[in-house]
Amino acid sequence: MALSSCLKCHPSTFNCSNSLFLSNPKLKPATNANSSPYARKKKKKKDENPGAMSFAISTGRSTVTLSPDFTTDQLLNTLRSQEDGSSAFQLFRWALKQPNFVPTSPILEELLYKLGNVGSFDLIKHVLDEVKRCGVEMVERTFCALIECYAKFELFDEAVGVLEMMEIEFGLLPTTHTFNLLLNILSDGNKLILMDSVHSMMLKKGVNPTVLTFNILMKALCNAHQIRAAILLMEEMPNFALVPDEKTYTTIMEGYIEEGNLEGALRVREQMIASQCFSSEVTVNVLVDGFCKHGMIEEALVFLQEMVANEGFYPDRFTFNTLIGGLCKEGHVDHALELMLHEGFDPDVYSYNAAICGFCEKGEVGKAVQVLDRMMSRNCYPNAATYDVLISGFIKENRIEEATELSRVLTSKGILPDVSTFNTLLRGQCLSGSHTSAMELFSEMKSKGCKPDEFTYNILIDSLCNKGKLSEAMVILKDMESSGCPRGVTCYNILIDGFCKRKKIEEAEEIFDRIELEGLSRNTATYNTLIDGLCKCNRVEDASLLMHQMVMEGLKPDEFTYNSLLSYLCKVGDIKNAADVLQTMASNGCEPDAVTYGKLIQGLCKGGRTEIATRLIRSIEMKGINLTPQAYNPILESLCKKKRNREAMRLFREMEEKGYSPDAVSYNVAFRGLCYGGGPIGEAVEFVLEMLQKGVLPEFSSFYMLAEGLCSLRMEQALMELMGEVMERARFSDGEVGMIQGFLKIRKFDDALDAFGRILNSRRRPEKFYR
Repeated sequence: MALSSCLKCHPSTFNCSNSLFLSNPKLKPATNANSSPYARKKKKKKDENPGAMSFAISTGRSTVTLSPDFTTDQLLNTLRSQEDGSSAFQLFRWALKQPNFVPTSPILEELLYKLGNVGSFDLIKHVLDEVKRCGVEMVERTFCALIECYAKFELFDEAVGVLEMMEIEFGLLPTTHTFNLLLNILSDGNKLILMDSVHSMMLKKGVNPTVLTFNILMKALCNAHQIRAAILLMEEMPNFALVPDEKTYTTIMEGYIEEGNLEGALRVREQMIASQCFSSEVTVNVLVDGFCKHGMIEEALVFLQEMVANEGFYPDRFTFNTLIGGLCKEGHVDHALELMLHEGFDPDVYSYNAAICGFCEKGEVGKAVQVLDRMMSRNCYPNAATYDVLISGFIKENRIEEATELSRVLTSKGILPDVSTFNTLLRGQCLSGSHTSAMELFSEMKSKGCKPDEFTYNILIDSLCNKGKLSEAMVILKDMESSGCPRGVTCYNILIDGFCKRKKIEEAEEIFDRIELEGLSRNTATYNTLIDGLCKCNRVEDASLLMHQMVMEGLKPDEFTYNSLLSYLCKVGDIKNAADVLQTMASNGCEPDAVTYGKLIQGLCKGGRTEIATRLIRSIEMKGINLTPQAYNPILESLCKKKRNREAMRLFREMEEKGYSPDAVSYNVAFRGLCYGGGPIGEAVEFVLEMLQKGVLPEFSSFYMLAEGLCSLRMEQALMELMGEVMERARFSDGEVGMIQGFLKIRKFDDALDAFGRILNSRRRPEKFYR
């Protein structure tokens, strides 16, 4: 069965030409500038062939001489000694003029490889034309060499065209071997359509496929995530009297595992057992790898024990490394280290790198360094990947100096940092705010011959934009252009964002226009960044026009696009247009999320439309959307400002009942309402205690109001106990507690509250209130 009967291939054809060598008198031997003159001529005898002179060619190191009475082996060895295709071609051209020379398959194969390795396909055509003119009988192996040469330069259509040339020009029908070679090459090149064409041609010409043929086809289908098609192909094998082998089953298993379907792979394993197909260590290792990729380490170990006990399987290096990698990915690095001590297993650089990476992922760089020391003590030398992982680990822990020092060690050991290593270091320097050090590292990178890539430049440009150094960021962009580094849209998106954040919207628009001039396509992030910038600069009409342009370019506005417009409209209290945007958003298939509704609720509350906001909350809940506390907080604050504290507290408790845990803002808004609303003071005291249990510290302005109330009711003891609870939760120092308690003992409540408030405000995190 062909991969797809409707897919056709149009192979290239070769045009024959007249003899290049004998018909053109201008082409003389050894006219290459790098060649030495002919060897000294002997006196001609009466019957001597004028072309039968010795051949000499300079290879740059020595001169190789071949006499006219050379043997086939001598010519073949001389061809193999040539350093380039041009020299080999000259030698072959000279040999053709000798009267007793007939090209053999090994000579032709060697010449084709020499020419094919440098892409001299025009000369290859001339060689084949001359061979055809001479009537030399060609063998299939020579054409296989030609196919491999085309494949090296990814000339897949030309490689397929060799099949037609074999049959039409040389009368040689390709066998299964040639078809399998070509199919495997096309599979490696991910050329599924051409594979289908070659497979159809194979069946049409009556060339019987082998198990290898099916295995190659199934491998290509699995790589293309077409598992079902691969299975159907396997079911066709009995039609050709073929039985699936271990490779067949293992290929399907690997396909299932890559798809994330371990159950499917295990079903194939059962089918393999039922067919009594022998499984080698390859099959076992594939399944062990599948278990580990799914995080099923225990299952992998159980399966492995069964294979050892029942089938005599002995784990090899791949087995151990797979298990070590799986354990480390799941965070069981200590267990991986124990496995590395297993008798008969000699850990390699992969084993140690997995453990080092595992510790770095857990934030335990110190242990990773210990593994590095153990690795080197056992004469297993680290590679660039080892250092990359460690450097990244140091960067994550903000240990920039140690990361930089490690890179110097890397260089001293002869392992030159690659662009990935430098990028990791640059990112760390930029994140730590050491831009000067980052620029020095950037210069060092270039001086050591490591060419910066797009990611390198983006790191520097992003760092400069975050610091507001936009002029310097543009200088880096110019350096990027002059170096010939390709620029993607991400680079320009970073610059647009940088200019928008500094309210330099005109410059951002210029960069936006520049993207099109560079021949790049703007993406959703490009539009969203500029739309948000325009809204923040009060140019909402321009933002709306830009969103229309976005749609015209085939891009779909998302939640971020609409939320930018809603933020501005809610900020200025334009609820009517905000509602229109919300309706447009829904009609365009972009469902509003919790952030969108939160912005609209905030705008409604700011415009005094608390009741509408409350009803909107109810309708959102009916849609099953999980709201965040940020959606409730504006309503809570609006109700408290209107001294409708009972309603505010009901809404607060409702949040808890529905699983929307109030945040610090929610608690402080409700607490402020209780303190300023003149309600029962006992309720306010209980609420503070509840806040403290939730780990939320009260804002001092509200607490001061509560303290005044307690003092006016002569409840100083309750106040002191309450302040003690707050000081404990806020982790006041012993000295701070002693000072405040001293003021309280001598009844200097104002001084005590002043010191208490100053320290409390330093302990509390700043919170955003919706005002």
